[in-house]
Amino acid sequence: MEDSLSLKLAALADPTRRAIVARLARGEASVAELQRPFGISQPAISKHLKVLERAGLIEQGRIGQSRPRRLRVEALRATGAWFDQVADLWRDSFDRLDTLLMETENDDVEPR
Repeated sequence: MEDSLSLKLAALADPTRRAIVARLARGEASVAELQRPFGISQPAISKHLKVLERAGLIEQGRIGQSRPRRLRVEALRATGAWFDQVADLWRDSFDRLDTLLMETENDDVEPR
């Protein structure tokens, strides 16, 4: 079974699904509203929504007989936190490399 982060990243790898997430960041929307800008079939948009739901990035609400989708912001934040951790590791590595290079440069300079 795939871990939660892998499911989220795989879901976000598709540009249509990223656009759906961006649209839902502005507020919940029906399947028809989500389908409209893409010009794809209802079954195709439903497949994208199922992938996003399985990844935990969106959820289905219920208003009367309508089932609007909405973004699960906490799931998106968790994914963003992973990117932040990776960025911090790289930043720390580059900071250490800068320090090492400055120390090496200072060691190479001979006094006159």
